Amino acid sequence: MNEQQQLKRQVGAAALTFLEEGMILGVGTGSTVNAMLEQLDDWAPRLKGAVSSSEASTLKLRQLGIPVLDLNEVDDLGVYIDGADESNARLELIKGGGAALTREKIIAAAARRFVCIADESKLVQCLGRFPLPVEVIPMARNLVARELTRLGGRPVHRAGVVTDNGNHILDVHDLAIEQARELETRINQITGVVTVGLFAHRPADVLLLGTPGGVRRIDRPA
Repeated sequence: MNEQQQLKRQVGAAALTFLEEGMILGVGTGSTVNAMLEQLDDWAPRLKGAVSSSEASTLKLRQLGIPVLDLNEVDDLGVYIDGADESNARLELIKGGGAALTREKIIAAAARRFVCIADESKLVQCLGRFPLPVEVIPMARNLVARELTRLGGRPVHRAGVVTDNGNHILDVHDLAIEQARELETRINQITGVVTVGLFAHRPADVLLLGTPGGVRRIDRPA
């Protein structure tokens, strides 16, 4: 196991401390989440169920014997655990590297607490070094790309990728995102956008960072 995998397992284990007996767990997507799921065996019979953001995570949850529920059936989602491609000090995030951003954003909005798990390299001063994913209706891809260019970005179609919702992804390069909430609103208002991978209106509540010296916890500023 290399160092990066060890850090992912470290924060995955730390995330389990937020679980409670009989709760419904929201589960995100990606390699860091997978490292958490690999350590979920003891909790599997103690959870009421889970809500999943992707078909890949759904399969892993079912393999653990955890019932996967439709979010429409869930009145109380105690905690949502997911990774991020970038986070700033306000715990505003860029997500969507795994193309599951729409479902991730929906589950994050429904959860009482959003716990983000990542390695320390994902904490940045200014969001945007990681290209910003935007999920778009396929027929609107070029229309949306032109509008994103007007906002100062360089959108690139993620070729060969279709989301679980049947849509396309534009990855927007060359952005320095200082006002994340404002940019999230502007991009979401472009006709043809399903959602943008900025989690600023609903940031994480807790960020757990894997470091060589142990897990570093950052709570969202009041």
